[in-house]
Amino acid sequence: MATVSYLDVDRYKLAPLSLPSLRTCRCRPFSSQSLILSRPYSKLSSSGLVFDRSSAALRFSQNGMWAHRRVITAVARSEPDRLGEDNTKKEDLLLESQQKSSQFRKRVIFGLGIGIGVGGVVLAGGWVFTLAFAAVVFAGAREYFELVRSRGISDGMTPPPRYVSRVCSVICALLPVVTMYRGYIDVTLTSAAFVMAIALLLQRGNPRFAQLSSAIFGLFYCGYLPCFWVKLRCGLAVPALNTIGVIWPVPLGGQAHWTVGLVATLISISSIIAADTFAFLGGKAFGRTPLTSVSPKKTWEGTIIGFCGCLVTCVVLSKVFSWPSSLLSAIIFGALNFFGSVFGDLTESMIKRDAGVKDSGSLIPGHGGILDRVDSYVFTGALAYNFVKTFLPLYGV
Repeated sequence: MATVSYLDVDRYKLAPLSLPSLRTCRCRPFSSQSLILSRPYSKLSSSGLVFDRSSAALRFSQNGMWAHRRVITAVARSEPDRLGEDNTKKEDLLLESQQKSSQFRKRVIFGLGIGIGVGGVVLAGGWVFTLAFAAVVFAGAREYFELVRSRGISDGMTPPPRYVSRVCSVICALLPVVTMYRGYIDVTLTSAAFVMAIALLLQRGNPRFAQLSSAIFGLFYCGYLPCFWVKLRCGLAVPALNTIGVIWPVPLGGQAHWTVGLVATLISISSIIAADTFAFLGGKAFGRTPLTSVSPKKTWEGTIIGFCGCLVTCVVLSKVFSWPSSLLSAIIFGALNFFGSVFGDLTESMIKRDAGVKDSGSLIPGHGGILDRVDSYVFTGALAYNFVKTFLPLYGV
């Protein structure tokens, strides 16, 4: 009979195996120190033991009384058992698959919710759009300064003090409001940068140039550039003559509600979404050549497919909204949206890479932070507004 001590049971933590035929020896009392196997094993080695810590109960007689004891069963094998490792791998793969499925559901649910919400805010325009946009800018600015303070970046530079970061975030949130109220922000932004420089120079300790550069870039990246979306949506109030405006309900603004700013904003946002979607799908299916070391997952194949998808979307929507009237203008508008989205995405990827983080935050389940969702839009608003304002005759109508 082969005996397996409980010390060996406690020593080896292996995977559960099905319970074999196990019995106690009737010729001797059951000991709490050993288990008796039902058949002998000629080559018993401790390296081949697989334990099952299930609560199997054996009934046995001890001192004339029947009792239930919780035992640990063991099976001795003559060669190392790999079944436990295989089961562990299968469990890991199953768990990983479940996590990916859950993550995908979160992305889809929250993505649809964000899309519907953004569509409603863009259609509303005015102060509804501006105030909602200011809230997004504030959250994005907070994430930016948290990235600046992260270990990956702060190891190589001195981040600005926390009170400076908080003041910068508030200023960034106020800039869209000032843009809506006054129509321009040049004086406001310059004044804010000057005050911020004074606050950094007069702080206790040794002021560093890195503090000034990161704070000023934060004002530019998180405050100044996003304001062009307010100027694009609310500043270009020229009516866009299209069939949708004719059937638009009068209580919601009627035909006058469909301005060049609204149509340009809708086309720009839709083309950016198309660029990201086609680039992702194309990269998954055909991606082979890395685009840049800043974002290793991006490929040239996915980028080219995303570019084509962006142009097609822009041209199709230009026919739907009857704006811009020229096909060449629609193609150029789509190209500007694409390049603005790509370099905006790469800029945020560069910041995250230096910070040593995967996502800028965790505000949106399944999507990461605000900057992870709006990075493609940071530069695009400025490019779209200046193209419509400066290069399109009669604003493309």
